[in-house]
Amino acid sequence: MSLRIRKPSKVERGERFDVVIVGGGPAGLSAAVYSSRFMLKTIVLTVDIGGQLNLTEWVDDYPGFTKISASELVSRFRDHAESFGVRVIPGVEVKSIERVGDSIFRVVGTGGVEVYSKAVILAVGAKRRKLGVPGEEEFQGKGVSYCSICDATLFKGKDAVVVVGGGDSALEGSIMLSGYVKKVYLVHRRDSFRAKPILVEDAKKRSNIEFLLNSIVTEIIGDDRVKAVRILNKNTGESNLLNVDGIFIEIGFEPAVEFFKSIGLEVDEYGYVKVDEWMRTNIPGIFATGDAISLWRGFRQIVTAAATGAVAAYSAYQYIIEKGF
Repeated sequence: MSLRIRKPSKVERGERFDVVIVGGGPAGLSAAVYSSRFMLKTIVLTVDIGGQLNLTEWVDDYPGFTKISASELVSRFRDHAESFGVRVIPGVEVKSIERVGDSIFRVVGTGGVEVYSKAVILAVGAKRRKLGVPGEEEFQGKGVSYCSICDATLFKGKDAVVVVGGGDSALEGSIMLSGYVKKVYLVHRRDSFRAKPILVEDAKKRSNIEFLLNSIVTEIIGDDRVKAVRILNKNTGESNLLNVDGIFIEIGFEPAVEFFKSIGLEVDEYGYVKVDEWMRTNIPGIFATGDAISLWRGFRQIVTAAATGAVAAYSAYQYIIEKGF
């Protein structure tokens, strides 16, 4: 992350705000910019700054930047929010949100944080599932990617990549990557796919996509970047080393479903918060945004996260005005 020196932000126990934003990724920081521009006293409580951006190295699909480091983009998001007076408090995991009386929410987090607000915006994202194999953490953002759609162009002209998964994201990623790299290895632990049949058939027609079924990744190898991936065939026990330039891990997300349910939020069958087109949840005064929501579930991008954050802030503003706070 950025090495800029920042004066630590503080929050008093019991302090009151117009809006509390939970989460400091693109959605949360975008919501903070708009909330503060509506002259609402705003605070961001977050475990870390950047969210899913911390899993990548470069960004080339956010409007206005042909290529920018993910850490620099995160810093610009944060700087923008703080320039409007938003307080950003990292290192805080929010544990509970409950309504106190008719109009105020109490938000409690780690480190003794307890604040009150008229509206809450949830931007907690969703955790990408990981393989948990040697080399994965070491080469994160250095050839290990969790978003084919986001990072495919960064591998243009490369010799080979591995895609792991059997759902829509893995098949769509393989198809997209086949247009950028010479060879795509699609590794799936089973012999059949969960993805839509039309995607499977499309992938099979691509001459540079090779299916490695009943197989798993056991190790990611490299020096300063990914250089190879070790694959184990579960049926034969045979282990092979593939020389590749990167690996795309597309095995799904894990939304904070238990946290959502503890608040009383309605979720869809996958565990994402149900929202309408204005990011309103089933609880008046609580809004959700970014990767946490049910909308656009198959297309998670920085620009869509930022857009939903802006909409959530506008809706929070309208809610506060309509309530006469």
